[in-house]
Amino acid sequence: MNLEATSKITTSHLSRAAYLYVRQSTLRQVMENTESTKRQYALRERAMQMGWQPDQVVVIDSDLGRSGADSDRVGFQRMVAAVGMGEVGVVIGLEVSRLARSSSDWHRLLEICALSDTLILDEDGLYDPAHFNDRLVLGMKGTMSEAELHVIRSRLVGGQQAKARRGELKVHLPIGLVYDATDKIVLDPDLSVQGAIREFFATFVRTGSATATVRSFHQRGLLFPRRLSTGELAWGSLVLHRALQILKNPCYTGAYVYGRTKMTKTLPDLKAKQRCLPQDQWQTLILDQHPGYITWAEYEANIAKLKANAAAYGLDRRAGPPREGPALLQGLVICGRCGMRMTVSYHTRHGKSVPLYRCQRKGIEEAEPICQSINGAAIDRSIAELLVNAVTPLALAVTLQVQDELANQAADTDRMRYQQVERARYEAELAQRRYLHVDPGNRLVAATLEAEWNAKLNALVQAQDDYERQREADVLFDEAKRQRILGLAADFPRLFRDPETPAQLRKRMIRLLIEDVTLLKEDEVTLHVRFRGGRTQSLTIARPKSAAELAKLDPTIVSEVDRLMEDNTDAEIASALNARGYQPPLGAQFTVSIIAKIRTAYGLESRFNRLRNKGMLTLDEMAQALGVHPSTVNKHARRGWLVSVAYNGKQRLYAPLPPVEPTIPCARCQKPTPERTRGQRRRYCSATCRTSDYAARRRESGWVRPRRER
Repeated sequence: MNLEATSKITTSHLSRAAYLYVRQSTLRQVMENTESTKRQYALRERAMQMGWQPDQVVVIDSDLGRSGADSDRVGFQRMVAAVGMGEVGVVIGLEVSRLARSSSDWHRLLEICALSDTLILDEDGLYDPAHFNDRLVLGMKGTMSEAELHVIRSRLVGGQQAKARRGELKVHLPIGLVYDATDKIVLDPDLSVQGAIREFFATFVRTGSATATVRSFHQRGLLFPRRLSTGELAWGSLVLHRALQILKNPCYTGAYVYGRTKMTKTLPDLKAKQRCLPQDQWQTLILDQHPGYITWAEYEANIAKLKANAAAYGLDRRAGPPREGPALLQGLVICGRCGMRMTVSYHTRHGKSVPLYRCQRKGIEEAEPICQSINGAAIDRSIAELLVNAVTPLALAVTLQVQDELANQAADTDRMRYQQVERARYEAELAQRRYLHVDPGNRLVAATLEAEWNAKLNALVQAQDDYERQREADVLFDEAKRQRILGLAADFPRLFRDPETPAQLRKRMIRLLIEDVTLLKEDEVTLHVRFRGGRTQSLTIARPKSAAELAKLDPTIVSEVDRLMEDNTDAEIASALNARGYQPPLGAQFTVSIIAKIRTAYGLESRFNRLRNKGMLTLDEMAQALGVHPSTVNKHARRGWLVSVAYNGKQRLYAPLPPVEPTIPCARCQKPTPERTRGQRRRYCSATCRTSDYAARRRESGWVRPRRER
């Protein structure tokens, strides 16, 4: 220790702690470069030689295995915090590169050490950051340390890129590709792995989307391989993100690719994220470098299909994969007014889903009214007729090709399932051999291997059961079904309109011929059809009727309802109209509710009001007129004593009783007798009473009948 270094150390420095920072860049260096680690720990003795006590030396070695370019090192941050709080008298490191390889971190440490009067000690000497000369030397050392890291990295990356340009750099291979003994890329020698990869690409071509491919594997009970980090092969269910990785990986075409991704850091956390680069920015692309599963043209077609499917969710949504809905032009319709893609919605009419094509992009984005909305039933019928006329000459050949493809697909699926059974049988036999070779005295190992053997046997039985069940469930193409398919092929319109034909299959047929369809609704609806290859054709159809127009009733029916309302209830009117063959605009037949709606909509007078206008009485009014209880009125009506008429399904109105003639008492017997003439003094109920009364009055007057003289 020279005199100059001793003069920089003061009592203030010795009263504070000495922080020894120990670091290695990687864990491999920690394990292999042990001499460098020992040299760093040996600096503890040098601190004690300068006057610090053993208990004052704090060793920070929590950053072993971390790069000096990282700013989030826990040990380094702890040391900087202690320096800033004035707890450190000297910072010790083997060299500047051990403390930091980033200029920002290094100069920040120098600034804090200068403010807190903290020294820096390395293998070359002792420095005081508060002195200009020492700080200049430390700054140059930090710059050289950062430049050294850059040079080392540039050499390594340059060597990798040069080797990659020749196609010789070993990269991580996806499932289905392996390195042979000479470090050449070859197909996986496991035939079951090759079969799974080939079936995956064939299924994607058949279904047209990654999600449908995953669903097909699940429905058929097929497993998919994956390579563990330990190199072992594992089988499991296919998931969507793995399907997308396989479809986007050009290595399956036999091409050698390097530099498809780039690591970028984003604010505010500065975390490194991997970003995929477009194809024109790849560093290396060598076609036909090794065997592959598909061609480069097939790879590009798959990528184009994925982009088309993903574009279904963009601002200008394109085709997307065919869905289950009945709209034949889903994703193919363009608005003839604004040029935007039209969306599809459905509504139910007569128990069937009817498509509705809408241009509502501006309505969603800018809150503007819908550009145009068109009922799609007539449009789909016109496009279907156009398609039938276009492909009828090729229907027979296409159907036979589809039949052969389905038969081949069934055979491939059966072969893959059988390979799963064979793989389970091999694993069970391997577990059996392990169990038989173990020392019987080693009971713990024997018990573990026996449990593993039992598990493999159970897996084998399960695989065999699944294979037999799936094989029985597969539909085989016998001769009768073949003849049925040929019969449908000869009549392609019936095949296309067959209710058993899935909507997705119809849409895929349409997309083979049609690029897009532009719709313009004016007095008529104009369809501009653009076919694959550039040919165009225009169609004109009648403008679909609106819901109000479809719901409008025939005036003849309204007149008939008005006429029948005079003598019939709503239920009787509905039955009469149905019996005569009338049909409402919405629905199969007339009902009571429909008659009530017609009466309300067209202002027809109800049967109740019509009967009331004729003088009919309600139940309460009739009971009040007779002076009896309403239940008594109902009894009299049921017995026929009162006239009643129904005005709906339950309630009735009653005819009033005829007016009663005025009476006077009989002059003889006091019996009520109708009064016949006004001013009549006496009234008799009969001639007998009148004669008797006359005779009585004469006797009272003393009149005696005279004798007749003989």
